[in-house]
Amino acid sequence: MKTTLDRRIFIGSLTACLAICAAPAQATDEMNMSSGTAASVPASASQQALSDGVVNAVDPGAATLTIEHGMLANIGMPAMTMTYKVADPAMLLHVKTGDHIKFRVENVQGTLTVVALKHA
Repeated sequence: MKTTLDRRIFIGSLTACLAICAAPAQATDEMNMSSGTAASVPASASQQALSDGVVNAVDPGAATLTIEHGMLANIGMPAMTMTYKVADPAMLLHVKTGDHIKFRVENVQGTLTVVALKHA
């Protein structure tokens, strides 16, 4: 009987661990990085929130975008001008210096990265 109880505890713990580990991967899959649109699974309002900005520079070689922006509420960043990596270099084909944009920055493996981008 003790072996059966131990096995149930182990299986329950393993199931919980797998569910926790899979959640971040699922959240990443829900965002279409190249178009900035939500995939078929609806994201919460905070995941969809886009910030306003103005493009100051586009660097396709470095896959970066310099943006003058207001507060980025989702990451707690104050208004500033900063250069960000882009999740998909194809995003840079659709913007130029001076464009008003709506975008989302997230911390992707320790690098602040534009993961969604569209014209304002």
